[in-house]
Amino acid sequence: MGGRELDCTIELPPGGRPDTSPEMGNKNNWPVVILLGWAGCRDKHLAKYSTIYHQKGCTVIRYTAPWKMTFFAESFGIRSLRTPARKLLELLFDYKIEKKPLLFHVFSNGGVMLYRYILELIHTHGQFSSLKVVGTIFDSAPGRRNVTGSLRALAVVLGSTNVLLKYCLLLVFTVLVVVLRILLYPVTRFFHETHYDALLKGPSRWPELYLYSKGDRIILASDIEHMIEARRQHNVAVRAVDFSDSAHVSHLLAYPSYYMSLCTSFMYDCAGCS
Repeated sequence: MGGRELDCTIELPPGGRPDTSPEMGNKNNWPVVILLGWAGCRDKHLAKYSTIYHQKGCTVIRYTAPWKMTFFAESFGIRSLRTPARKLLELLFDYKIEKKPLLFHVFSNGGVMLYRYILELIHTHGQFSSLKVVGTIFDSAPGRRNVTGSLRALAVVLGSTNVLLKYCLLLVFTVLVVVLRILLYPVTRFFHETHYDALLKGPSRWPELYLYSKGDRIILASDIEHMIEARRQHNVAVRAVDFSDSAHVSHLLAYPSYYMSLCTSFMYDCAGCS
């Protein structure tokens, strides 16, 4: 089922209708799970993760922000992802599931950038302040100032694009990142803080699960570990699993049973303590 005015996918529980009863003891009242895909991710890729939750009876919303917004608009300091973030939250009200617990599963920096605006809206916008988030899972994220890793990610997204155009885009992106996000960041941070810095001091206090790997060549494990320590210092209940050798956003592929068990057990714990 498609999302209204947003290119996303919504999977309702078996029977086609979400259970809106408030009792957490009801096995059909598990959280609504929102999957935020990595840059260049296709819906068929997110669908594999969606199955983890949908087979348990969850309503699942899948969305991946356009890569041009992720790599270029945000690099220019344009808050382009705030609009899809707002529309995603509005979907909860459209489908009358805004009172259900809410769990986020966020992939790479592409998902984190969108998640950053969702957090801001939940904590500053009256309509969304009543939403009950019970937890967030971060897969291969977040990372900061890793120009080489960002270039690798963009190169993968561009894929079979015309070679000349591909290298021109990579060059433009490199200049943007180096100038606006490194050299001028002491000034530009007052106008548009990076997603990483925003999350370091983010207002959320619900539990977080970080799934990452030292074998990731796009997001540095040290960046994620620094975030984990910062969140713990803010009294956030954090769990973390280092898969050691799996590639970027490939932990499910490398360790399917273990990965699924981590996600479902985290979901059960979050739902049970909400």
